[in-house]
Amino acid sequence: MKRTLLITALAAFSLTHVALVQAAAPDDEKKVLVQKVLSLWHVEDKAIEMAQHPAQNAITGARAGLQGRLTAAQQEAAMKDIAKDVQKYIDEATPLAKSVALKTKDPVLTPLLLQNFSADELRQLVTFFESPVKKKFEGLLPELHKTYLEKVAETGKPTIQPKVDQLQKDVGLKMRAAATLAQQQ
Repeated sequence: MKRTLLITALAAFSLTHVALVQAAAPDDEKKVLVQKVLSLWHVEDKAIEMAQHPAQNAITGARAGLQGRLTAAQQEAAMKDIAKDVQKYIDEATPLAKSVALKTKDPVLTPLLLQNFSADELRQLVTFFESPVKKKFEGLLPELHKTYLEKVAETGKPTIQPKVDQLQKDVGLKMRAAATLAQQQ
């Protein structure tokens, strides 16, 4: 009787252990798949773009701020000088942003991917990220964006440019009025 009870207990323990190991295996597989997805998905590039956005804004703002206030030669000289500062910012900020993004990628995205994707879906993501068609498409993206945006600019310029000109004129007038008011005080 004791022997039968012991055998039954051991069998129950073995079945429970096997079930636990099998239950853990998919989680381990999902974790491996998530790591593969994260290694193929260069989401940190978006953080780098975000860090570089102020540089683009600085150039755009400087160009707009100098327009009409300086001669063309003076504008060009000022923009070259500003471009050096902007490049310095990019050179310093880009590696910092990439470092932070890479450190943050795994702890933030792993739980979300584990929670929202099955192992099969993660395998599909890996296949997608490794796809030669995806790589070919990404290689063509700069040309696609350039061609598309050039056409948008060309097509939209007649209707949008007058609004841009008016905005610049209105802002310029308000800036001059504010400067004049400040000088009078």
